[in-house]
Amino acid sequence: MRVVICGGGVIGAAIAYFLTRRGVRPIVVERTGIACAASGKSGGFLALDWCDGTPLQALARRSFELHAGLPGEIGGDWGYRRLTTYSGFAAATGPRRRGGNDAVPWLAESVTVDRRLGSPATTAQVHPARFTAALMQAAEAGGAELRLGEVTGLLRREGRVAGVELAGGTIDAEAVVVAMGPWSIIAARWLRLPAVHGLKGHSLVFDVTLPAEALFLDYQDGDGASYSPEIYPRDDGTTYVCAISSDSPLPTDPATVVPDEGAIERLAARCARLSPALGQAGVLAQQACHRPVTADGVPLIGPVPGLAGAYVATGHSVWGMLNAPATGEAMAELIVDGAARSVDLSPFDPGRLPPASRR
Repeated sequence: MRVVICGGGVIGAAIAYFLTRRGVRPIVVERTGIACAASGKSGGFLALDWCDGTPLQALARRSFELHAGLPGEIGGDWGYRRLTTYSGFAAATGPRRRGGNDAVPWLAESVTVDRRLGSPATTAQVHPARFTAALMQAAEAGGAELRLGEVTGLLRREGRVAGVELAGGTIDAEAVVVAMGPWSIIAARWLRLPAVHGLKGHSLVFDVTLPAEALFLDYQDGDGASYSPEIYPRDDGTTYVCAISSDSPLPTDPATVVPDEGAIERLAARCARLSPALGQAGVLAQQACHRPVTADGVPLIGPVPGLAGAYVATGHSVWGMLNAPATGEAMAELIVDGAARSVDLSPFDPGRLPPASRR
C-alpha cells in the first residue's frame, strides 16, 4: 500500500511511524519543515487521566501508555520524564491570600499553590520538537520518506483517492491522510471536511533550570483581566511558559506565524511577577503558534465521508502532543486493517459535523 500523509507535525509523524511498524512505507509531504508549527512550540505536557469523562478518555490513556514505552523503542532523547503538577493563583498586586508556595519555593511570595493536580504516576512531559523529529526519524529508518512540498489537491480515480497533486507534480497513492493541523481547513476545498480553526497561543522559553514541577496558574492582572499561565521546566535547562490566546487570522504559510503585537511583552512581565527566577533569566525564544480546534472541541480522526481512501487526523487542540501516539497507532490500524483495534475511533468520526463551506 502506498500512503501519503499531508503534514509534518506530531500527528503526521506519529502516523508515519506506526505505519512503518505495519510494513507500510508512507510519504510525508510537508510544506515548511518537521514540527514547524504547534508541534515545535507547544508545552509538551502529558496527563494520564485529565481527559477522563470526555470522548478523549480512552485515546489519552492509551497514548500516555505509549509515551512511556517509546523511549525504549526509538533512538534519541526527547526529554521524556515524569512530573509533579500543581495549581495555584496570583494577582498583579496584593499578598498571597491563603496557603503558600512552600511546595514550589521558586515562585514569588504573591503566588499561592493550592493543590497538587498530578503526580509522577499521572503527569509527564516531552520536548515537542525533539519528540516529533524522533518519530519522523524512526519512520524514515523504517522506510518512510519526507518530501518538502505543498499539496494543492487530490487525484481521484473511480470514486476513490488516487494520490495528491503538488505545486510541482503528483504522487500516486491508495490512501491519503490530511494531518495539517489548523491548515487542514485548506483540504476542505477538495474533501467534505468539517471546519478546523486555529487558536493562537503565545509562549516564552527561558534559560533557567527549575525542578520537574509543572504549574497551572490563575492570574489576575491589574486591570482585572484573568489569564491562565502554564509553566513547564524541561530537562535541558530551559523553562517554557505559555499564556495569552487570540483569534488572530491563520496565515497561509506556517513559517510566517509571529506573536501578536505586545503579547510577548505582557507575558514576560507576568512571568517576572510570578517568579524571580523567570524574571532574572534570559529569554531563548519568543514565539506563537495556532492550535487546531473543531466546532465541538473533539478531534477529527477517521475516514473522510464521500471518498474512499481519504482520511483525516487533526483538531487535537491542546492535547495534540499527548494524543499523537495513540492517534498514529489507531490510524495505522484503520488504514492497513480497515478498522482500529487499540482505540474506538467512533467519537472522532469526521461525519459527525457538517462539512465546511468550500472557498
